[in-house]
Amino acid sequence: MSAITSSRGPRPARLVLHGFLIVMALVWIFPLFWAIYSSLRPISDTIQNGYLSWPSGGLSLVNYQTVWSQADLPYYYANTLVIAVPAVILTLLLASMVAFACTQFSWRFNLATLMIFTAGNLLPPQVIIVPLYRIYLNTPIPVWSSIDIGQFSFPIFSDRGLLYDQYIGIMLIHIVFQTGFAAFVLSNYMKTISKEITESAIVDGAHVLRIWWNIVLPLCRPALAALGTLLFTFIYNDFFWALILISTGAKRPITSALNNLQGEFFVNNNLIAAGALLVAIPPVIAYMFLQKQFIAGLTLGSTKG
Repeated sequence: MSAITSSRGPRPARLVLHGFLIVMALVWIFPLFWAIYSSLRPISDTIQNGYLSWPSGGLSLVNYQTVWSQADLPYYYANTLVIAVPAVILTLLLASMVAFACTQFSWRFNLATLMIFTAGNLLPPQVIIVPLYRIYLNTPIPVWSSIDIGQFSFPIFSDRGLLYDQYIGIMLIHIVFQTGFAAFVLSNYMKTISKEITESAIVDGAHVLRIWWNIVLPLCRPALAALGTLLFTFIYNDFFWALILISTGAKRPITSALNNLQGEFFVNNNLIAAGALLVAIPPVIAYMFLQKQFIAGLTLGSTKG
């Protein structure tokens, strides 16, 4: 019977499904290939022959060389890392503390606390632009020293005594908005960890912070890696908060560097395509290094319950 079924070939429904998936995959990756193709063409050839044509002079990397020097990408890469890396680390630490307290201990307001942190993600960022902008303009912070990365210098806190137009201000807003999401994900993961481990450590005299750092966090390593990859991508790709809360162009992240490539009367779309592809490299690299942990963090616990 199985031989007869196999000789008939795949069922029509499966063929339709595979055809649909292939078409959707092509539609999904078409913009990427189009951006790569455009980035390898000179704008003069595109204007002369149109976008749907093969360049007469062939493909080249001139746009990439131009955007690397014209947009000052190394400086903006460093700018973004100064903002994204500390924000991701602090978000994971704070979110893991909240998830640890809400899942490994039984107290009256643990569920309410987790709901409050999670509810913060339901608030559209645009709703709080005006009050947040005023808070940043009127919040004094200490003037502190700067850190040096190669030939670049970045003030840790403030060079003018205010929270506005500072790296620390962008870090804080990302930490506030991402902690709720991270706490929600980590709490679901920590629920799979038996409370008997925590109770046994307390009986042995271990401090709560020691249990969190030495026992729970190592068990959550796959989830932390998956979350770290997502948070780095979210913060790295942000343009909204940097545009609102930073006025100095030299302090903005790399997403702002693409905006600097636009002229007042003319936009070189091929140059912007090359810049966008260069900007996308760090998140891809981060995913490649954390690929195994990322997939493990997403799939662990999927078969439990």
